[in-house]
Amino acid sequence: MSPPKRKRGSNGPAGKKAKQAKFVDNEDVEAVPTTAQEEITVPAPVSMGKWKNKERVLIFSSRGVNFRTRHLMNDLRTMMPHSKADTKMDRKDKLFVINEVCEIKNCNKCLYFEAKKKQDLYMWMSNSPHGPSVKFLVQNIHTLAELKMTGNCLKGSRPLLSFDPTFDKEPHFALLKELFIQTFATPHYHPKSQPFVDHVFTFSIADNRIWFRNYQIIEEDGALVEVGPRFVLNIIKIFQGSFGGPTLYENPHFQSPNMHRRELRQATTAKLREKQMLKELQKMKRTENKEVATKDVTADVFATPGVEKPVHIQEEEPGQDPKKRKPKPFKRRRMQMSR
Repeated sequence: MSPPKRKRGSNGPAGKKAKQAKFVDNEDVEAVPTTAQEEITVPAPVSMGKWKNKERVLIFSSRGVNFRTRHLMNDLRTMMPHSKADTKMDRKDKLFVINEVCEIKNCNKCLYFEAKKKQDLYMWMSNSPHGPSVKFLVQNIHTLAELKMTGNCLKGSRPLLSFDPTFDKEPHFALLKELFIQTFATPHYHPKSQPFVDHVFTFSIADNRIWFRNYQIIEEDGALVEVGPRFVLNIIKIFQGSFGGPTLYENPHFQSPNMHRRELRQATTAKLREKQMLKELQKMKRTENKEVATKDVTADVFATPGVEKPVHIQEEEPGQDPKKRKPKPFKRRRMQMSR
């Protein structure tokens, strides 16, 4: 026969009590009495610390961004478990409105992507609401789905931040380093983070730009394998306030995309003009070197002496037309004359 069914909430058959699990610290595992019938001791979780660093980053964009920017924002939200999302902001609104949005979302850092002319992408990184804030031009964007790198890190794990030594030499780079640390570093003991460190965020400086890379740390030998995404940040200005205020630093090497495209068009136009001028000069040289031929040199090539004709003797009297015939008399007259 089958055993009798136990009702929900009962102690089970034969009056046995259910086993109870008790969570204790790792140090006190030996002190707890172990009885197989009554209790089962389970070790405490690895991270029992307190979440003290309440950094939250708001990542959103303006209207008019393309698909690559959307994928980049999704990748950043995946890598940063302490980030939050929001709806797209209208381009007509002032940038100071973002401070209110951050306050509503309970965020003290912000990454705002602003699209212009459907081809230029700007990124604002701000410490809301008191500042400072930085405006970047984002170039050479490659997302996770586009790169298809071999690296693969754990979602929600805490990254290591690696900075170029140049960040400690210039004051504006030192300010940017502190902003990057507070924005991209996952807070310790964050509820959505994992207690592992298996990838590195690298910020390197080359050609007066900041190059961002994400690498996975391989356990065997500590080698690095790129995961993605990757992009380049060109500094425009550093402001004292959040999304405005007095200018602390302005990049003298920055060139706007409109000016760059204008120089490219001017270079193309200059090449076309130079080509046209060369054609005109060659045409003028041809006309100057050409001699005006007054007499044809090749006219006497086929000139041969003609055959001498015999002298024609004129038998008729001058003034008489040889073709003109003498008038003949009528037939009746001829007949009379012949008789």
